[in-house]
Order: sequence, then structure tokens, then C-alpha cells
Amino acid sequence: MAKNLVIVESPAKVKTIKKFLGKNYSVVASMGHVRDLPKSQMGIDIDNDFEPKYITIRGKGELLSELRKEAKKADTIYLATDPDREGEAISWHLRTALKLDGADSKKKVERITFNEITKTAVKNSLKSPRDIDMNLVDAQQARRVLDRMVGYSISPLLWAKVKRGLSAGRVQSVALRIICERESEIDAFIPEEYWTIEGSFGVKGEKKPIEAKFHGSIKEKIAIGSKDEADAIIKYCKKADFKVTDVKNGERVRKSPLPFTTSTMQQEASSVLNFATQKTMRIAQQLYEEGLISYLRTDSTRISDDAKEMAADYIEKNYGNEYLAEPNRKKSDAKKIQDAHEAIRPTDLEKSPVELKDSLSRDQFRLYQLIWKRFIASQMAPAKYATKNVKIQAGDKYLFTASASKVKFAGFMNVYTESGEEKVGGNVISGEISTESIISLDEINGKQHFTNPSPHYTEASLAFS
Repeated sequence: MAKNLVIVESPAKVKTIKKFLGKNYSVVASMGHVRDLPKSQMGIDIDNDFEPKYITIRGKGELLSELRKEAKKADTIYLATDPDREGEAISWHLRTALKLDGADSKKKVERITFNEITKTAVKNSLKSPRDIDMNLVDAQQARRVLDRMVGYSISPLLWAKVKRGLSAGRVQSVALRIICERESEIDAFIPEEYWTIEGSFGVKGEKKPIEAKFHGSIKEKIAIGSKDEADAIIKYCKKADFKVTDVKNGERVRKSPLPFTTSTMQQEASSVLNFATQKTMRIAQQLYEEGLISYLRTDSTRISDDAKEMAADYIEKNYGNEYLAEPNRKKSDAKKIQDAHEAIRPTDLEKSPVELKDSLSRDQFRLYQLIWKRFIASQMAPAKYATKNVKIQAGDKYLFTASASKVKFAGFMNVYTESGEEKVGGNVISGEISTESIISLDEINGKQHFTNPSPHYTEASLAFS
């Protein structure tokens, strides 16, 4: 029987994929790139159509020898590096370094990709191999060449003018400009003073006072720009009679969140888990290689039909039919995103964070739980709130507004946020307040504020922008 060789990037993938394939398949790792531009020189022939000069990466010679031995034993070699431009380029470099691209090569070389490391995905990829996509390879090479040209041209200037050891490149240079523009905007910002007024009102039939915010006159909204203006309004209100002029009951729907893309995962991990971007990507890579999540580099919120079916079955089984809903869809704009891979999601919802807690490190567990919950929530029904908006008139001059809401149906919040009562403006209006209700002012206060500039960039927010 034919011997097959599968080459992946990471040793962690070797262990996972070996479990899915039979004895006729040997799985080895390239440990990432095997060839690159030389570090000691530009490595690009600018006068000859920017032709790159590749050399074997130092320390990879022994590994390549082992890979060549394995390739000689095989009839078919499957290049199964990551499903992105970088992975495509690694496959191309492997084919060249292992001397599998010559006309005299009798080996059958196939390129396979999978968006998740599961038995189904891996076996399906073997059924539909393809050639190396040179458009993707050329895209990676163009990026690498540009990195080298910008970096090797600007870095020496930084060493001479700022500090030796600093590096500049295609990404760093643009990021630095974005940061500098934001810092200039912050430095030039002039804060503007404004005031808000809040009143606490006692209503007959209500156990707790109602907190209401000053809106303006009975005709229009008023912005308060100074303490004198605020004091004049407060002085009038302390002597005025109050009445409820309008009560509106309604419903508010809070849509379920979209599943994670790379940037939104980085943002959420930063704010919720306090993870640096690099840490988030490192841990996500580990989860991907263990076969727990789909591919981690994506700008799409698209979900495969199989994943939708898996989510629907899980939600129906664990929460009930009423929690099922048509998932949110964000229309893909081909001009803005590549949409090459679906959103980041668990490969098997039955592998819940609780079940895997003992087998994952603390950080792996926390990130996996965030991804797992976000995906489940994205496929669930929206939350629904009963809302109440109240207008309170002061004398014949001013208007205050109060609002409250209560969860009618938790929907996705059963998974992604704590379910229960949500308070808006600190109010819980339980009684039947109406325009006939007797209301009085208990307390009124003004508060000074200043407008703020745009925030400084963080690592996560810069990546998101």
C-alpha cells in the first residue's frame, strides 16, 4: 500500500493529526519556515524585478535532512501548513527545499488545508487536494520583500538617531504614524466644561425614589455649560411643583453578539482577561493545534452550515427551542475583508470549558471559555427588555426624564452575560406610575464634567483599528 507523508508546521499538530489518520500516513512538522531572506544583507535584487534571495534558515539543515529522508519513503507528500498566505508560502518553500518541484521528481506533491483540526476536516482535506496557490505565495513574498526593504532602509537611521537595536518596518512605520497622530490630537485637545443635573423623586406607590436626569426646557434639550447656569436651574426646581407628564411602556431588543474575528477576540481578551495581543494569539494557536478551535486568523464573522447545525442542536438540547434564533449575519464587503476563513469558534460544543478545565492551563481555559461562550451566544435568540420611560415636568419650565428596564427574556445573556434584572439609570420602577401619580422632589444636585480627548491607543485597540 502507498505510503503517505503529511507535513504540518507545528509538533503539536503532529500529535493531534496522527490520531485521525491510519498507519499508511506519516505526520511530521517543519517547525515553521525552512527558508528565508538572509539576515546579514538586503537579500533582494532590486534591479532584477525585486527578486528575493532565499537561504536555508540557520539550524534547519538537520531538520530538512530528516524531512528529505521521510519524503523519499513516501509516494505522496501532503503539504498541510496553515490555511493562509504564510502557510502557502511555507508549503512552497518546503517543496523547493525538499527538491520536490523538479521535472524529474517522481513524487506526487499535494497541498491540503483545513480550517479546524478535527477528524472530519482533516479527512475531507485529503479528499480534495490542490496545487500550491502561487497567487497566495506571491502575496506573501511581496509583503516579505516590502518588510525587508522598509526595515533595512529605515532601521539604520533609527540606530543612528534614536537607539541601536530598534527596528522599523512596513507595519511598525504605519502604526507609529497612527499613534503619533492620535497623540498630537490629544495634546491639541481643549477640554470643554459641561454640567449635568440629577434629581431624586419620591412617587406615591413606589418603594424606592426614582432617579431622573435633567433634559432641558419643556420644548427642547438644554446643554448646561457653567456652574451659574446649573445653579439657576437647581434654584428654580427646588421651589417648583412637579408632575408626571408622560409614561411610555415599550420593549427593547438586545441582539446577540457576532462570533469572534481575530481583532475582536484580541479586543475582548484584552478588556476581559487582561491579555496582551501577543499572548492571546499564542494561546489561541495552542487551542487551534489541539483541535479545540477553528483557525485563529480571520476577519470574517461567517459561520459554516455544519457549525450552525451543531450550535442549533446544542442550544435546543441544553436551553430549549425558545433560545434558538436566526444568527446575526454581517454582510461581507469584499473590498474590506478577505473572508477566507469563517469566524473563530469551538470545533465541538460538547467539549465545554468545564469538561476541559483539568486538561487546559489556566490561561488556555480562560480564552477557550471566552471563545466558547461568545460562539454559543452568537447563535442564540436576542435578549428582550420591558422598558419604561417617564417624563417629569418642573413647574412650567423644565423637564426631567427617567428610564428603567427589566429583562423579559434573557436569550443569549444566559450564556454570555449574567441574566436577571438590568437597571438603567439605577431605577427599578415596579409600581403603576402614571400621569396621575403624586410626585415630589427629594433631592437635586449638579455635577461638573469636562469633555475628554480620544483615548491613547492600547496594543489591542491599535490592532483593531
